[in-house]
Amino acid sequence: MKRKIACNLASYGPHREGAFEHLASIGLTNVEIPCPEPGDVEEVRQKLADHGLTATSMILPCQMDADDVVLRFSHALETVSAMEVGIVFTSVKSGELDLDYVYGRLQNIGDAAAEHGVIVVLETHPDLVTNSQVAIETMAGVAHPNVRVNFDTANLYYYNEGIDAVEELARIAPYVGAVHLKDTNGGYRTWHFPALGRGVVDFGALFELLDAVEFSGPMALELEGVEGEALSEQDARSRVEESLEFLERLDVDWRT
Repeated sequence: MKRKIACNLASYGPHREGAFEHLASIGLTNVEIPCPEPGDVEEVRQKLADHGLTATSMILPCQMDADDVVLRFSHALETVSAMEVGIVFTSVKSGELDLDYVYGRLQNIGDAAAEHGVIVVLETHPDLVTNSQVAIETMAGVAHPNVRVNFDTANLYYYNEGIDAVEELARIAPYVGAVHLKDTNGGYRTWHFPALGRGVVDFGALFELLDAVEFSGPMALELEGVEGEALSEQDARSRVEESLEFLERLDVDWRT
């Protein structure tokens, strides 16, 4: 089945400089990249175009305890819009802040995103999207169609014990706006994120669930490696290629 598969540049570890060239050479044309500064938009657009690439999602910081967090995020969304990207990925933590305050700020951010035709997806991170139960509470508190969840297939295991990604997705699938495709050995707080297919994540079952809710958003490879490894550039490239080959064995058509 045709899917919108991208690659987060973190998959290349310290060898991101050559990521665009490599992705173009293997035929993967979608990427997830940090949001550029306003003055760098044309340069980034040109670099993507030179390699035949499209940014399907962008990464933005969200410092919730900053008084001007909504204003900062809103200004950055103007850049996202200029880049013609519809999904913004961010990690949000409430910390010591009152949850109603945090939900309110996320509603404001959702309003700004709606003005630009953008969906903001919250990463599977503590303490607002730690697992499905917490994510559902956050989605209910924010209650905004332009604020969704970025479902990370491995972070669930990293931040929780005794959990199953398929069961988690079954609970929150209607709230998912984007997906990070990441494998893991399943260890709690264990930094072990190898090539897809080398861990415990049941990607086939996850794809079936996403099909059931007619999910059509971007899915980005995020191959963050294994703690302590010395990753060469060729190792990083091979890991991306191996992951795409694994998706092909699952009948995932990632070529555009």
